Amino acid sequence: MRKPAESQPDNQADREHALLLRTGETIAKALADMFAPTCEVVLHDLKQPAHSIVAIENPLSGRKIGDSTTELGLSRINDPNFPDVLQSYPNQFPDGRPAKSTSIGLRDSAGRCVAAICINMDISLLSSANRVIDQLISTGPASPVKESLRGRSLDEITRLLEEFAARQGAQPRALSADQRRQAIQMLAESGLLRLRGAPSSAADTLGISRTTLYNALNQIEQAEAAR
Repeated sequence: MRKPAESQPDNQADREHALLLRTGETIAKALADMFAPTCEVVLHDLKQPAHSIVAIENPLSGRKIGDSTTELGLSRINDPNFPDVLQSYPNQFPDGRPAKSTSIGLRDSAGRCVAAICINMDISLLSSANRVIDQLISTGPASPVKESLRGRSLDEITRLLEEFAARQGAQPRALSADQRRQAIQMLAESGLLRLRGAPSSAADTLGISRTTLYNALNQIEQAEAAR
């Protein structure tokens, strides 16, 4: 929403002021459209503080064109050293909804702050969404069994054995008997040996027979039972 066009200004200062307000209206609308529906953007003409609002987009505060400026606007008028930009400060709409605000003072060529663009974002909607997201991504206690969500295949047996052997500085078929037992135990604990064809694949990669593999598994199970 914007104030109806007025008569053409008579002097250079008035023309400059009118141009500043027209540019401010364009910026206000673009910002409001980009962040709708959570963001109110207000353009104030600080040369008429009692009726300063000349454009307001997405009027979440319930204000309208012709309403007065805020305390911050009065501070801009009264203090020439007031900061040009107040960024992301906490605020509140009249109905109590929390807001995040940014105020930008617009100065004329003489350095006077004659207008301001104020951006007020309703963060209550975002806060609610954040609570929903937090609930969605929260997790319970850890599973008693470590789970991998990737598909299990015989290729993984070969990869794990090659990685294990590389850590020992050897090839899978060149592992010592103790190292080979550790590798077989690793496979058993991973659950990969339950896959169809897994024992044959593991035995072939290690360069041993299936009988040797099963004997090693039996020894591992007996050792675990004896503990």
